[in-house]
Amino acid sequence: MSEEEETLGLFEGFGIELEYMIVSRETLDVAPVCDRLLHSASGSYDPEIEQGELAWSNELVLHVVELKTNGPAPSLDGLAVQFANGVGRADELLRPHEARLMPTAMHPWMDPAREARIWPHEYNAVYEAFDRIFDCSGHGWSNLQSAHLNLPFSGDDEFARLHAAIRMLLPILPALAASSPVVDGRPTGILDNRLEYYRSNARRIPAITGRVIPERADSRAEYQREILAPMYRAIAPHDPDGILQNEWLNARGAIARFDRDAIEIRVLDVQECPLADLAIARIAVAALRDLVGERWVGMDELRAWPLEPLEQILLAAARSAEEAVISDPAYLSAFGMSGRSSGRAGELWRHIVEVSSVPGSDDEARALETLVGSGSLARRIARALAAGRDLRGLYEELCQCLVEGRLFGWS
Repeated sequence: MSEEEETLGLFEGFGIELEYMIVSRETLDVAPVCDRLLHSASGSYDPEIEQGELAWSNELVLHVVELKTNGPAPSLDGLAVQFANGVGRADELLRPHEARLMPTAMHPWMDPAREARIWPHEYNAVYEAFDRIFDCSGHGWSNLQSAHLNLPFSGDDEFARLHAAIRMLLPILPALAASSPVVDGRPTGILDNRLEYYRSNARRIPAITGRVIPERADSRAEYQREILAPMYRAIAPHDPDGILQNEWLNARGAIARFDRDAIEIRVLDVQECPLADLAIARIAVAALRDLVGERWVGMDELRAWPLEPLEQILLAAARSAEEAVISDPAYLSAFGMSGRSSGRAGELWRHIVEVSSVPGSDDEARALETLVGSGSLARRIARALAAGRDLRGLYEELCQCLVEGRLFGWS
């Protein structure tokens, strides 16, 4: 955000980013044609182009495209439709290339070592630096598609309140959003494999990802001192030209973007259609409003919440999604679920939905009910495969869900 732009306060703007795989229309194998898609839309190989209310951009690898709000949106209202329109436009432009978009957070049978192609155009120096330091040929770099939710703040007090609330909510977001149960052609038993790979892809320099849940930070200065400065020191010997010395190097599950006065939530798997992503964004924002507003727990207690128990809940949710057991009465009470010694993450989300004010369209309400009633997309995929569903046929249907704007399981 430039100095000329008005700084947005808490919940006064929303940024949504959705990443999709580009695959062969015939085989569903990854198709490294993002540059051709952007060129078809704009006539250039610029890494970011405007498409009406949205912007499209490249990512690290050529088989991924990102659709995002073109700057902060004043409301979540109507964004599901805007993203659905963007998906339809991209699908139309990909047809001459015999390609299409595929949803979910990991390609189910991609071989990254053989199929990954790094973006070769503008901004390539950054990607080459990542590849040189971390070797981006594995799943953890070239086969991860996520949804990002960006929320603004104004000043240190708002930053501290929002950061504390996001730290608290992060552990259970994968319980709702997991969509990556299949890797290398088979279910792994883990429902959010994207998060499993994500949290270890920078293990050569642990300061970059930390423990996914960010450390406590109550001001910009503290964040710089405790999170960014150690990360920059750790990467410096591997990055002598300083190419990666930037806030976006931070790979925690939520990162402060002081360049635009926002916090970006990054633990969400992308869903089968934008309607599902926006339903998740709706309930996440509703829960964060309640936490920031101290509905169930005071801000001093929220800020001081230790990292370790949050990390344990996150790991359980990544593995088991809505079936993850939370054996932490204090955590449950922090969301108003008092008097319980333990509970499943799905039960906690049901409780949050029932007690929080969640605006939105009837379709978003139905999508949210599917997520809390029928389980995460990962659970629904795993259930279908266990019942004998063909893997390729199932992901063909998920591609149809994306262009038709419906959740998997809807008739």
